[in-house]
Amino acid sequence: MTDLDPARLVFVGGLHRSGTTPFAKVLGEHPEVSGLVNTGVREDEGQHLQPVYPKAKLHGGSGRFAYAPAAHLTESSTLISPANAQAMLDAWKPYWDLEASFLVEKSPPNIIMGRFLQEMYPGSAFIVVVRHPVTVALSTKKWRRLVSKNPRKFETLSGMVDHWLTAHDILAADLPHLNRALVIHYERLVSQPDTELSRVEEFLGLSSPIDRSSFTAEHSSSYAQWWEQLRSPWRPGGWQRRRIERRQAGRAWQYGYDVTDLGHHQVVVGDPNGLRRPAGE
Repeated sequence: MTDLDPARLVFVGGLHRSGTTPFAKVLGEHPEVSGLVNTGVREDEGQHLQPVYPKAKLHGGSGRFAYAPAAHLTESSTLISPANAQAMLDAWKPYWDLEASFLVEKSPPNIIMGRFLQEMYPGSAFIVVVRHPVTVALSTKKWRRLVSKNPRKFETLSGMVDHWLTAHDILAADLPHLNRALVIHYERLVSQPDTELSRVEEFLGLSSPIDRSSFTAEHSSSYAQWWEQLRSPWRPGGWQRRRIERRQAGRAWQYGYDVTDLGHHQVVVGDPNGLRRPAGE
């Protein structure tokens, strides 16, 4: 047992550059919700504060961490104990408003840690933000150029799409084991915020709406233009687009994403969370 009701906890996950930061920020500004703020760590992510599990950087960081078996934590993890659950809470509590009904912790590796977090905190909620695999790859590539001087960290676009597929395959397999889980899609968050945020409000039982004004599709338009330029066989990196279309289009479409159209997301049927089509379809 911990000194805080675990049903108040909301864990937000999703690959780097998927929109988890703006979503968690807006959710945390709701009067019934508190997110981690003024922590002094990157993006106010709880992974950087807690002392129990290795953060994503130690598993290769963005574009790599889902490949590490040790990063996929489940209910069988040896890290699970009441003492560790309390230690994680103790690291986060100074940065929450403990008067709020719901307390949000956002970290990208939560996408493959839902079963572990649920076992540590029974009754907690899990929300994952999913975004087009090619957009995530392009955004990650651009972001890495800005924040890193180590060229070895620059994965190919096709390699980052493969990592996206690996992470979401793990998520799809984990979802049936989670009692309180919701998948939201970035494309619908910016194009249909009323619809998508209403799902979040109903899921958590919020008594008033989440602010809709912060979400815009403008940031994705530059990636669509970049991807369109890579159609040219003479464009540097054009071979990466051809490889993704040839080798990864089918797997991406299982998640409702068309690799030729970054603005397109097909609502998936047959999965309660609308994440992935059943095998064989």
